[in-house]
This record gives sequence, C-alpha cells and structure tokens, in this order.
Amino acid sequence: MRFAGKRALVTGGGTGIGAAVATRMIAEGAVVTVMGRRQAPLESVSENFVVGDVSNIDDCRRAVEAAGPLDILVHNAGVAGTGWDHSIAVNLTAAHHLCELAENDLIANGGSIVTVASTAAMVSGAVDADYNAAKAGLVMLTRSLAVRLGPRGVRANTVCPGWVRTPMGEEDMVRIADDADDGYRKVTRFAPLRRAGEPEEIASAICYLASGDASYVTGAIMMVDGGSTAVDVLMVDYEEV
Repeated sequence: MRFAGKRALVTGGGTGIGAAVATRMIAEGAVVTVMGRRQAPLESVSENFVVGDVSNIDDCRRAVEAAGPLDILVHNAGVAGTGWDHSIAVNLTAAHHLCELAENDLIANGGSIVTVASTAAMVSGAVDADYNAAKAGLVMLTRSLAVRLGPRGVRANTVCPGWVRTPMGEEDMVRIADDADDGYRKVTRFAPLRRAGEPEEIASAICYLASGDASYVTGAIMMVDGGSTAVDVLMVDYEEV
C-alpha cells in the first residue's frame, strides 16, 4: 500500500500505460483521477475521471482541481503522427501546463511528477521529427522541474518506454505487418529481450518513481525498453560475420 492516502492524476488514463498505472496505484491505496478524451474507457478504470483534452489548458485546470490536492502527477497522454503543432501541444506543452497548475499542491505535499517520454527522445528514425522533438523536450522539461522544485521537496522523473503493446502501438504495427504480433516481432528483433513491453511493466517503473521507494531519485531518465537503446545497430551485421 505504497500510495495509501495519496491523491494522483494520470493523463491518458483510459487505456494502455495510463490505465495500467492508475489500476496499480488504486490497488496500492491511492485515490486516482484519470483524464482522457473518451468517457467509457476512463470510467472503466476509475470512478474519478475527467473527460478532456490535455492540449486545452482549461481542461487541464479542471482535471487538476478535480483530482487535488495532488501528491502525484503522471503525464502519460501522448500522440504520434498528428503533425508538429498538435504533437508539441499534447506531448510537451500540456506537461508544462499541468505541472504549473499542480505546483502548489505538489510543493505543499512533497509530491512527485513522472512524465512518460519515449526512447524516441534519445534516438531517431527517419520520420516523426515532431514526436522525437516533443519527447526530447519533455525529458528536459522534467529535468528542469527536478532542479527547480527539488529544493522545495518535489521530485520529477521521466520514464522512456520502447515499443509497448498498447492500442496506439498496435495501430503502428498493422501498418508494417499482416498483424500486430508480427509487427511487434519485427520492430523488436534487435532488442536484447526480443519482445515488446506490456503496459504493466511500464507502470511498475512509473509507480516506483512516484513512490517513496524512490525518495532520493529525481531528474532521472529511466529507459524501460527491453534494452533496445543499449544496442549498437552499426555493429549488428559486423558481429554476424
């Protein structure tokens, strides 16, 4: 019961990683408010929910007020392939607004911020520059918050998942393969663990960083990617000779 008596807000909380985080925190004693754009998935996760768009600051304000006084803020909402302005608004600017709106609560309660970035914050493909830039910005925003708010008792950390079996991930997989399973096999063929992650595995890392178990951890970037960013792809063909 690491989160007994704690109040948390999880954005993008209706499905995937966000739903797994909220479910885990509720099981461990937290009162969790989930925010997202669709009511049905949200209410299946928590009785406390706010239907809204994180790119709208008024919706963010409603969510923070409904969830507060906050001990934990998890910014998990994210989009890809929606264009530069929308990607920056959802993946990065929304995190800034939410943290700013929740700051007083978090300071008063010695709270914790966890942002969900991506391995795309650290390494790049040939497309999705908007997503890469937004997630890289989210990492540095979080580290800046750690430096600024640390003296006031607030911790801020980032989790960078690799490929994870989520509804958003499956949309990508069916574009490159006959089915989602085949797609995940293709994109993780060089990852040391040779598979995609499960939402619950990412949730475990997020909940650790949000909890008192990580009381001396702030400004950290935790890669939860099956080891994919440890691979030197320039060496793959050479080592198979």
